[in-house]
Amino acid sequence: MSVVLASPSPTLVPPPLYSHNRPLVLTPKNRRYRNFPRSLHATIKNTVSPLLPMAAASSTAATEEEVKGTADEVIPPMKLLFVEMGVGYDQHGQDITSAAMRACRDAITSNSIPAFRGGSIPGVTTDHMKLQITLGVPRSTQQFLDIERVKSVFPYGQIIKFEVVDGGMICSSGVCLEAMGDKNDDCYVVNAAVYVGY
Repeated sequence: MSVVLASPSPTLVPPPLYSHNRPLVLTPKNRRYRNFPRSLHATIKNTVSPLLPMAAASSTAATEEEVKGTADEVIPPMKLLFVEMGVGYDQHGQDITSAAMRACRDAITSNSIPAFRGGSIPGVTTDHMKLQITLGVPRSTQQFLDIERVKSVFPYGQIIKFEVVDGGMICSSGVCLEAMGDKNDDCYVVNAAVYVGY
């Protein structure tokens, strides 16, 4: 689905069933408007409209230079360059730390950061790199997560914030292999977001 901003108000429109890149704009003058169910139009509009201000406020808060952690903790300011995202699995052995390490490796291994080495940012090197890590981990496994092992995945950069939130997933791997240390057929899935800046 795509959000189309057209006067007088934003409208959520399903993607067209034909292959061109122009989104549908619902206006009374548009012939397609008559084919779009009014009940669905009202439902979508009422559902999405309250979310738009929240999304804008969220992105504004995320761009602030100083991030606050817990009540007593203040994270040093960081100029955010980009965000890397990854997912990691542990299909056998039920080791949440392995899944988290794979998620972090997945986030960082598909990127090259020449700006820190090539002088693209004057006076900034890998010694100035700052990282903020957020992991989505299933709540029931968070107590078993070895954060220091996960931090060892990052070859350089100062980790100024490490956050574990409810997320990820526990699903079936389809098979329990005792030879691989399985206690059951659970597969642990962890999501990682790595914020890179200086």
